[in-house]
Amino acid sequence: MSSYIVALVCVGLLILLVAWLPMVLKELPLSLPIACVLFGFGLWQIPALEFPDPLEYPEATERLTEFIVIVALMGAGLKLDRPLRWRTWAITWRLLGVTMPLSIVGIALIGWGVLGLSVPEAVLLGAVLAPTDPVLASDVQVGPPQSGEEDEVRFSLTSEAGLNDGLAFPFVNLAIVMAVAGSMPGEWTLEWLGVDVVWKLAAGVGMGWLVGKALGVLTFRLPDRAGLARTGDGFVSLGVTLVAYGLTELVHGYGFLAVFIAALMLRHEERTHDYHEKLHDFIEQTERLLMMALLVLFGGALARGLLEPLTWPAALAGLAILLAVRPITGFVGLIGTPMPRHEQAVIGFFGIRGLGSFYYLAYALNEVQFDRPDFLWALVGFIVLVSIVVHGTTVTPVMRWVDSSRHDGHRLALKESPRRT
Repeated sequence: MSSYIVALVCVGLLILLVAWLPMVLKELPLSLPIACVLFGFGLWQIPALEFPDPLEYPEATERLTEFIVIVALMGAGLKLDRPLRWRTWAITWRLLGVTMPLSIVGIALIGWGVLGLSVPEAVLLGAVLAPTDPVLASDVQVGPPQSGEEDEVRFSLTSEAGLNDGLAFPFVNLAIVMAVAGSMPGEWTLEWLGVDVVWKLAAGVGMGWLVGKALGVLTFRLPDRAGLARTGDGFVSLGVTLVAYGLTELVHGYGFLAVFIAALMLRHEERTHDYHEKLHDFIEQTERLLMMALLVLFGGALARGLLEPLTWPAALAGLAILLAVRPITGFVGLIGTPMPRHEQAVIGFFGIRGLGSFYYLAYALNEVQFDRPDFLWALVGFIVLVSIVVHGTTVTPVMRWVDSSRHDGHRLALKESPRRT
């Protein structure tokens, strides 16, 4: 049997599933990512097809996951109708400034104290698993541009997912430096602070602002005859993504951060233009296709023994990381906010882990040799798998409950308000 022909059939089926499965699964307690993983797991069980083991291609894993993350970050930025302001993004700043650092510390302590990982491996585990995934979190994010689906819960999770991927990078680099230079502070500490924290974050924000502003002006501010928005081509969003990411990486900044900032600036130049919908629709379709392809490969990796190094204590630790660390740190980060407790709980619970974690782990393991790479892959793969299943089966009923609670509360407030005479 020709592997090439079989691959063509599989790609065709994948494209059809991208279009059809979301409608089929809409009313079922099953998500598109779950279906993709099951499809890949079953496909790799067929001996006659002789598919390769995805685990044997670490460079390809890094590049493919890198690409889908930047595509997802552009999509997340284009969705947001709310302008970037300190006060209106208050929940986001709490999630980034309190919840995320506490998550890194909590996960690292579990890795070091419970699982017996070295300090660099524990720091890497915390950095890899702390960010909320922008790819698999699409079901809890805001709707398309100008759709009105931007309540505080969805907005907070979308904006957090857009920014925390870039903000996790300094800690990934910290683990890499510690694996090479040792865990004790030394000459490398100031270099890490100056380059990996200050310069790369500043370059990511600055380049994202510059690229987004420049392309926003070219798209929306030129006279009608020359304005790029007249093309109506949605694939321009992919061009913006690649330009923002590539230029930022060339100046050694964090490209993930730049892509999201560029998307925000593109929206800022002409917030209500209909062209944003076309840009978003194209990038979202691209993201869904890439997501399905990579989750099929993830299913194949599971079939080829990804989880074999996992132990029962590690599995229990993984459940604690997913179901305890994120909800607890999320609650701590939101203390004192006027948000209802049940909405705070939803934000804490839906700290979805996914393809972004795979990228960071692949990146770090390709940069330097860690002691237990197979174990790290097994643990991270297990946590992502549990996240796909648990969050994928609960997202629809939970978000409906949140919407219903908000609607009922609004109706009650109107009913109890004094009538005008």
